[in-house]
Amino acid sequence: MATNFWSLACIRSQNSADLTPRPHYPSMPKYPAGVSLLENRFPVTESTAFFSVIGMTCSACAGSVEKAIKRLPGIREAVVDVLNGKARVQFYPSFVDVDQVCEAINDAGFEASILNDDMIERCRIRVIGMTCTSCSTTLESTLQAIRGVQNAQVALATEEAEICYNPRILNYNQLLQAIEDSGFEALLISTEEDVSKIQLQVDGVRSENSMRLIGSSLEALPGVLGIDIDPSLSKISLSYKPNVTGPRNIIQVIESTGSGQIKATIFPEEQGRDAYKKEEIKQYYRSFLWSLIFTIPVFLSSMVFTYIPGIKDGLDTKIVNMMTVGELLRWVLATPVQFIIGRRFYTGSYKALRHGSANMDVLIALGTNAAYFYSVYMVLRSATSSDFKATDFFETSSMLISFILLGKYLEVLAKGKTSDAIAKLMKLVPETATLLTFDNDGRVIREDEIDSRLIQKNDVIKVIPGAKVASDGVVVWGQSHVNESMITGEAKPVAKRQDDSVIGGTLNENGVLHVRATHVGSESALSQIVRLVESAQMAKAPVQKIADRISKFFVPMVIVLSLTTWLIWFLTGKYGGYPRTWIPSSMDSFELALQFGISVMVIACPCALGLATPTAVMVGTGVGASKGVLIKGGQALESAHKVNCIVFDKTGTLTIGKPVVVNTKLLKNMALKDFYELVAATEVNSEHPLAKAVVEYAKKFKEEDDNQTWPEALDFISITGHGVKAIVQNKEVLAGNKSLMLDQNIFIPVEAEEILKEIEVLAQTGILVSIDRKLTGVLAISDPLKPSAREVISILKAMKVKTIMVTGDNWGTAKSIANEVGIDDVIAEAKPDQKADEVKELQTLGHTVAMVGDGINDSPALVAADVGMAIGAGTDIAIEAADIVLMKSNLEDVITAIDLSRKTFSRIRLNYVWALGYNLLGIPIAAGVLFPATRFRLPPWIAGAAMAASSVSVVCSSLLLKYYKRPKKLDALDIQGIRVE
Repeated sequence: MATNFWSLACIRSQNSADLTPRPHYPSMPKYPAGVSLLENRFPVTESTAFFSVIGMTCSACAGSVEKAIKRLPGIREAVVDVLNGKARVQFYPSFVDVDQVCEAINDAGFEASILNDDMIERCRIRVIGMTCTSCSTTLESTLQAIRGVQNAQVALATEEAEICYNPRILNYNQLLQAIEDSGFEALLISTEEDVSKIQLQVDGVRSENSMRLIGSSLEALPGVLGIDIDPSLSKISLSYKPNVTGPRNIIQVIESTGSGQIKATIFPEEQGRDAYKKEEIKQYYRSFLWSLIFTIPVFLSSMVFTYIPGIKDGLDTKIVNMMTVGELLRWVLATPVQFIIGRRFYTGSYKALRHGSANMDVLIALGTNAAYFYSVYMVLRSATSSDFKATDFFETSSMLISFILLGKYLEVLAKGKTSDAIAKLMKLVPETATLLTFDNDGRVIREDEIDSRLIQKNDVIKVIPGAKVASDGVVVWGQSHVNESMITGEAKPVAKRQDDSVIGGTLNENGVLHVRATHVGSESALSQIVRLVESAQMAKAPVQKIADRISKFFVPMVIVLSLTTWLIWFLTGKYGGYPRTWIPSSMDSFELALQFGISVMVIACPCALGLATPTAVMVGTGVGASKGVLIKGGQALESAHKVNCIVFDKTGTLTIGKPVVVNTKLLKNMALKDFYELVAATEVNSEHPLAKAVVEYAKKFKEEDDNQTWPEALDFISITGHGVKAIVQNKEVLAGNKSLMLDQNIFIPVEAEEILKEIEVLAQTGILVSIDRKLTGVLAISDPLKPSAREVISILKAMKVKTIMVTGDNWGTAKSIANEVGIDDVIAEAKPDQKADEVKELQTLGHTVAMVGDGINDSPALVAADVGMAIGAGTDIAIEAADIVLMKSNLEDVITAIDLSRKTFSRIRLNYVWALGYNLLGIPIAAGVLFPATRFRLPPWIAGAAMAASSVSVVCSSLLLKYYKRPKKLDALDIQGIRVE
């Protein structure tokens, strides 16, 4: 059976001194393109279907359809597009089919039919140039309207778009072009194809013909899918299938083409979002510094030097008619700030207006242009008049642009820190690795230090003590202890020896290991975790719809308010609505009204609203990942904070999931060692978990024996549902339940009956053993509770969260376990669909339900629940179906997940208070509400600074989540030593 990264990531800590033989983990096979790890491990596959939904008129209709679909078992995701009358449903065909989905939509009062768009691909694209939530919502609408696009999400905070599209209709190059046509720059990040990418620096190429020859050689190489050559940088970008070829093969082909004169290395330029973010930060910093160089003299000549006699006289010197030196100087200095440094605002405004929308750039461009061109008019009028004295506002436009650039610089600086969790995860893999070369006899003949990015599948890597494992793989030689805390959260080292799996990025502590690489590049456990967190950060929380709706009319509304403010103040002043003494000596009523209008225009900030939710979700999901709680996006976060009822599975969730022998009662006089030798020799042939528990327990009686093998069992028979039978050392041995003994006519004495009753009361399983037709002993096998189970249930009750246990086990065992942990409500002997039905029934009673489980039989309930939480050591299907994955398999992380979601949504609410409250207070003040009573007015440049500060304050508010600490009650469990091993 193939293992996947979750089975690697969630190996629990063993006794650090235990180096007994461990189960063999076979090398992981390569899966064909488009086939997930899940599909290879289980016969349960995920499908995507599209439905036409007729009758939807508003978002409430879409919500009803989505809710009806998600009530079905086996639904992974449902996205309803009310504008195009479509629904995209990801589901598990083993649990539900498309006809049932259609029926559910029809039952909700709409007309549904299946579309033939059965193919779907997904790509992620970096979008450069978005300034506020208006940009992201407009682009999202543009993408949604493209024929063949099934769903598009554009995230302002991450500056990325995730698009699901039909490859029969269009490809990702067309999507990139559509984004470019919308006025933004687009860069492809990834597609769902099983493709790896690499960029190489090629030195020694003497002509373009040589570069073309290299390109032709690479195109002929098996597994190479695409090549992009940049002769000016001597750079080659390739995409390839990692199962067919690898970076070292590619480099070898390049270097062999040049007869030893050409060398190829990994391109040194930083890649990905980090490189772009750093460049963006540098650009804003440079722009701000240049704006200061010009703005400071404008500010000094306008606000400071006018009060210094000598300098004031020089600035007031007339040049042409009434035009002064100071006015001309400010005009000259303000012009490059307005049109060169502030060019980005004109560009952004043009792109937005071209597509019929308005964003923050429109407000800034309008405000600064009003101040600048009014000032130009005043200066030109003074130059053509012998008695007109001008008042200019060049300092308003230049200072406004400078403060906004400062705000944008601080904003991108802060936003860059929201994804620190991903950056830290990616840095866990070492930069270099030691590659081993072997001769035909398997002896190491060479060691080479290579870039870890050049590791290929089936390479054998040497890992010395104190070094990090460079790639996911299997130990082929050596033994050591590896610290896997970066994945599991457990600092306790895990023993590793031959055939054990190791994870890239984990720390080797005390021995040399030779590791054969099985998963490299994007297939590694770390890469998959990073992708999951990135995907979570892309997903929008439902609460973000508030900001999206507001953004559609926010900017036009602000423009109207600004014009209204200017008109009211101008007309009131012109017709004597307020005393002339209210007007400052350097202005007239028109100029006073203009300043009020500009202040209103630039103080309103749609950015803060757009950043309120995504930045908090980014930080919250990142913090969760660092604590071993993987939250799959804003929807899961929002639902988790409302949870007031949790349904627990029993086996593997409340219990450890590994049966152990806890007691033995012999009914005949014989040595316990001899008894277990006969029983273990029989049970070793069975695959049943209880049989394995017996064999494992029996091993301790042979620890000091030279012969570690069990006697041969003849005529072995496994009787399904009852037990096993065999001949061992000429003795007939039967081991199984009471039914087996009765079927084989074995007499069960009263003493054995009483022992069985005691075992059942203790929530244990009894195994009867007969030797030569005589009942000889009774074994008690138990699946122990997780050490923290009782305390976790107690804490949840204190949090006013109702707890229920649902299990397929018998009533006696279920009630006993429930009593032990403190759960009052129990449902036993439940089938998978019954578990899901129970969850739905709780939802109809008004509960927001979380389901915690680990098995395939839990997946329908995990999907049906408002929040599905999968134990990290559980099966792939459970993890795929869940909204939250508890990587460390610790029950206390259920509390961490709920508490983190509550803290995150408290932060989102606070962000909205900052953003909305700021606008609700700032706009009236900028409009001059306080001016009649206090003569206080907000100059436009201060209004611009306040606008920039609002975005920064929202992002910084979200960043405070980085200091999240889990509830102190959980820390008390650590102090008591209650941990899950």
